[in-house]
Amino acid sequence: MKAILDVLYQILNIASWIIIIQAILSWLVMFKVIDTRNSVVASIWGALERLTEPLYRPIRNMLPAMSGLDISPLIVLLIIFFLQQVILRYGYSLAPF
Repeated sequence: MKAILDVLYQILNIASWIIIIQAILSWLVMFKVIDTRNSVVASIWGALERLTEPLYRPIRNMLPAMSGLDISPLIVLLIIFFLQQVILRYGYSLAPF
């Protein structure tokens, strides 16, 4: 049981880093530090979009329009951090081994 919790915790950790990297990359694109016409940047951007969009879409559907401000990554990160704390505090204490 603890091995499953370890794997789940690490998946959540990787997902949080992907979201943080995508946020930083979006800022770099927005401030024109890097350009999406570059094939390497475009492929990284596309891969990050395909990974994170399924996480963001349900939250974006629930949130009202906020005039260009997208807080769905922040909400997803808060959910991930909450799940990690649940695993650490309650999952390991309930695990039989």
